[in-house]
Amino acid sequence: MQPRWSHDKVTPEEFCYHTADGKVAQSEATVTDGEPQSRNAREQLSPPLKTQTSIGQASRWRRHFVYRTECIKTTWKFRLAILIFVILIASLTRGFWIPSLGRSLTCTEEVGPSDAILVENFDPNYLLFERAAALQKAGLSVKVLVPTEASQRDPEVANTVSQGIAELMARVARLQNLKIIPIRDIEPISLNTAYQIRDFLTKERLRSVIVVSPAFRSRRSSLVYRAVLRPAGIQVYCMPVLGDNTPENWTATWHGIEDVMEQFIKLQFYRFYVLPLARGGVAAPARSTEP
Repeated sequence: MQPRWSHDKVTPEEFCYHTADGKVAQSEATVTDGEPQSRNAREQLSPPLKTQTSIGQASRWRRHFVYRTECIKTTWKFRLAILIFVILIASLTRGFWIPSLGRSLTCTEEVGPSDAILVENFDPNYLLFERAAALQKAGLSVKVLVPTEASQRDPEVANTVSQGIAELMARVARLQNLKIIPIRDIEPISLNTAYQIRDFLTKERLRSVIVVSPAFRSRRSSLVYRAVLRPAGIQVYCMPVLGDNTPENWTATWHGIEDVMEQFIKLQFYRFYVLPLARGGVAAPARSTEP
């Protein structure tokens, strides 16, 4: 049995040892013909044991609070190009979408012999009284109803100033047989106004009404009054009244743009939120503006 001399080949061995500060060092050498040769691929030392433990614990806790993700963001050049493209398309097709948007807010004109003409008096507008007078002279109805803000002291009595303005415009338009209806401002105002109008029409046994409304508001008014009055057996007609702004030229002024945008948003709000709740028997949150 021959002894193993230093020049004999031995298999690679790993040597681990603890340093004075408690860290673990590791080295590896190959002995060939009595000369150690280092291996470059495994020269890197392993991380200290305590450091590995602390990193692992921190990773486990960190995942409960934060996480790392990767996202792709567009450049400002791309966003600018998209904006220019949208503006270009809107400019080229403005002859189509401008009148279409305006007409989408306007109800279809429909009139017939009725028991009363209802003038929407939310924002005093003389043109509405003028159109109501024309309908009255045409023999479509004799009685004219004008909803007016109720007094804060007595909800059964109309506000003096609001009533005076309505009567003045009716007198100038030469309206006959005018009836002022005190209305309490309860949100949503259009829906609750329609409920109060329904109660009055039912009490007076009126079975049909022509709603005279500003053009860009008329689609919403038609939807609201038909949803509230038709179940009570009251026929509703709609008469839109155009002013300076029409479906074709409302973009010519800032006031026209503001009016159309406001009415468009309100129409969608009533169509998809207020009226579905009303049909389902769930009243929308109501808030009286009275103290």
